Amino acid sequence: MQNKLLFHQSSVSLEIIGLPDYSNNENKDQISIISQWKLTIVDKPLIEGKIEHLRPIMDAFYIYSNLLIKNEIPIYESKLIDIKADNLQIHNIVLKSSKANVKPLVLKIGNSLLSDTLNCFDQLNESPKVRIKKTDKLNKIPKKLKFGLNKKVKFFNFFIPPFFAILSLILFSYSFIYFYSPFENIEKKELPNPE
Repeated sequence: MQNKLLFHQSSVSLEIIGLPDYSNNENKDQISIISQWKLTIVDKPLIEGKIEHLRPIMDAFYIYSNLLIKNEIPIYESKLIDIKADNLQIHNIVLKSSKANVKPLVLKIGNSLLSDTLNCFDQLNESPKVRIKKTDKLNKIPKKLKFGLNKKVKFFNFFIPPFFAILSLILFSYSFIYFYSPFENIEKKELPNPE
């Protein structure tokens, strides 16, 4: 008997159907072998597919939303899914079938439906009951470059705060010297008193 898990957020729900991997001594309620998934968005056609479709679609939504957040051009295109912004509130999604002679499914969703869909994907990723393979599509930076960037960031994080502290101390001290001159006070003290 297959297990079913439902992840729900407002107007979107994601259903995962599959079996536990008994060879890894998994609990009978867990899902490691996903046989089918269904994404239901209110007032939209049902979206369903196999496991090999789920991760690319999730990645597409995550990459697209990251582009929106970074104020970059929000366009994602692949063999399976295309997402682009109509305007700031409407997002066009084109789901292409892997079967021959099947027309692509075109959806228009608003920001709230996009957010709800991402929330369902987040629930799936965080669920201890479902084991799904991660892909590196979100992180296209090579490991060597990533390591080099981390070293540079650590270097700057270590030296930048003391540098700014010393610089601000110098500027602060200079402002006191500029407004207060000890030589003027010495000259005033040396002047004879007219009395």
